[in-house]
Amino acid sequence: MNLIENVRIALRALTANKLRATLTMLGIIIGVMSVVALLSIGQGAQASITGQIQSIGSNLIYVTPGQLREGGINTGIASATLTLADAEAIAEAVPDIAAVAPEYSRNAQVVYREQNTNTRIIGTTPAYMMVRNVYPAQGMFFSPSDNALARRVAVLGPDVAQDLFGERPVIGATIKIDRIPFHVVGIMESKGGSGPGGNQDANVYIPINTAHRYFGGRAASGGRLVTTINVSAVSEEKVDAVIDDIIWLLRRRHNIRNDQDDFSVLSQKDILNVAGQVTGILTVFLGAIAGISLLVGGIGIMNIMLVSVTERTREIGLRKAVGAQERDILIQFLIEAITLSVLGGLLGILLGVGIAQLVNLSGLFTAVVTSSSVLLAVSFAMLVGLFFGIYPARRAAMLNPIDALRYE
Repeated sequence: MNLIENVRIALRALTANKLRATLTMLGIIIGVMSVVALLSIGQGAQASITGQIQSIGSNLIYVTPGQLREGGINTGIASATLTLADAEAIAEAVPDIAAVAPEYSRNAQVVYREQNTNTRIIGTTPAYMMVRNVYPAQGMFFSPSDNALARRVAVLGPDVAQDLFGERPVIGATIKIDRIPFHVVGIMESKGGSGPGGNQDANVYIPINTAHRYFGGRAASGGRLVTTINVSAVSEEKVDAVIDDIIWLLRRRHNIRNDQDDFSVLSQKDILNVAGQVTGILTVFLGAIAGISLLVGGIGIMNIMLVSVTERTREIGLRKAVGAQERDILIQFLIEAITLSVLGGLLGILLGVGIAQLVNLSGLFTAVVTSSSVLLAVSFAMLVGLFFGIYPARRAAMLNPIDALRYE
């Protein structure tokens, strides 16, 4: 009952000057709103990136040129060490593989009439669809015979199709890739920015033999270079064994005897771990920035509580004169400070959830409001109120009742 009475007295004291109380709570409101909104946006972005990567499949393996150093940074991405023959050897010699899709990629200018865009051209094989779990939404992918005969056919990502054609018909049109005409046979389904290579919707796919014939890609040894070898294991359980076999095979083919590999092998699990670490750090960073607003709000609470102690000095003296203990005065002012924080925190939660909903309505990605972010924001707000309310409350509790009663 004493707690309820103290809260009632605290609310009465705060409503005595509504504008001042509102301005004091503003720092807490902004801080909690920022924590809830930014953590929700960060977690939503993390879930979106993870979902896009997982949509490709959990049994996908990437073989790329260059050696990875610790931390997942590729130090040799520009090195030309993988060839089409390596991909063919993997497909023939490594067991438990469902499909292999080598790719040779480079940037190129793509033109249709008066429209043009600079995008990524990927030369690959029809197995790319199965390995990367991506299929045409319109038309078709190029065929094995298109690749064998190096035909100039192209399949557009949906973003490229929109940029070049708008609402005009796409299938059957002729585009130019670096001034070389190509016949458009299909438009890929939308996949977004998942996995290595960024936004898949902005790619143009052509047969890998066509890419090598018209866009170079010859190694010093005379072999045809590839920038990535995409490998699909028969199941997620076989991924580790397939990776070991690929490493053993490529070391033997490249005459590597000292573990200084000139290639790297990554699984979807590796990419998910790196993506999770990066987005997790960014989410914590956003939360830390928002937490600064709470600290500023706490300083505002301390300031207003010090003013309140000065204004109510005679009241404190009177309460002590009729028997109130120092502990009672201390608790009373602490409750007022915590009440300010809690009320500001509740309003901040509502505004933070509102911002998250606006992000959802924008369609960019889904902001995820979790109970943990809400609980963290409210708990931090209460701790701020308690921490910054201790000094004013203690100052009020230590007042001499005689001096307080004589205070003008």
